[in-house]
Amino acid sequence: MTSTTTISSTNSGSAHLAGARYGKDKVRVLRVVRGEKDGRRWHDVVEYNVCALVEGEIATSFTQADNSVVVATDSIKNMVYYLAKTSPFILQPETFALHVGSFLLGRYAHLSKAFVDVEVLRWERIAIDGEAHGHAFWRDGEEKRVVKTEIVKKEKGLEGSVKAGLVDLLVLKSTGSAFENFVRDEFTTLIEVNDRIFSTAVDLEYTFAGPVSISLTPDGKVVEESLTKVKDALAFDTVAKRAREITLCTFAEDESASVQATLYKMGVTIVGEFKQVEEVRYALPNKHYVPVDMKYINIDNSSPANAEVFVPLAAPSGLIRGVVGRK
Repeated sequence: MTSTTTISSTNSGSAHLAGARYGKDKVRVLRVVRGEKDGRRWHDVVEYNVCALVEGEIATSFTQADNSVVVATDSIKNMVYYLAKTSPFILQPETFALHVGSFLLGRYAHLSKAFVDVEVLRWERIAIDGEAHGHAFWRDGEEKRVVKTEIVKKEKGLEGSVKAGLVDLLVLKSTGSAFENFVRDEFTTLIEVNDRIFSTAVDLEYTFAGPVSISLTPDGKVVEESLTKVKDALAFDTVAKRAREITLCTFAEDESASVQATLYKMGVTIVGEFKQVEEVRYALPNKHYVPVDMKYINIDNSSPANAEVFVPLAAPSGLIRGVVGRK
């Protein structure tokens, strides 16, 4: 015989609801913005994965099964689609995320915070005879631009904070990297090398100075001009483009003494170039490529100068994280 125990929903004892947040995740949307350029069709496309979560006076939905305070997650999804159609900021992911969060807080008086994240899939224009096509695109790998925003309701208007960056930028260079003079003891089996393959999947996040101010009309509508001011002041697209360029150029050109040393140079360069960036975070997992030992057939494929055939190893892998902040 199997026995069961019934748990009373009202028997909270010494427990309480310490936090609550909900919303809609993995809202996938592709937006086509149609226009003309030089007398021909010119379309812009963006594909986003959106996560929109809210906080506020929603505790009773957890503690008393009171759904009267719940904006259905399906409704939140529909609002994302509505703004994907109507927002003037749809092509600019940081500002679009702020718009979604501000729209939610302006519409519902009992909500006090919104958290909107956006992943941007990388579609690039196809080039025909060196000229960008007006409406044909190709998917440029698994790399994604990422945005994380938090919008908070204040006595007058809203305040927002923004983090952005990229993930899954896979890079590799076949020389210009070493790893020597590390701690050696009885547990050390790794040999020192003055030349090796350096490969990683870049995870970059930078934090913008803030908070930023977003205005609402008396009836809760978002004042779009306030979002435009934020977009112009923080130059989201310029920072995204240059942070990616800095990451790639530093990776390629640095004579790397270690992943740690290269990571630091990347972060210092971004903070130094953009006064609106307060902090830069990198996570760089090693993508290991190990030379195949061919000594059994009297071929040297192990020394750095002669290593040419490698085996990719997925795990275990080193993981290096670092944060570069403004003084």
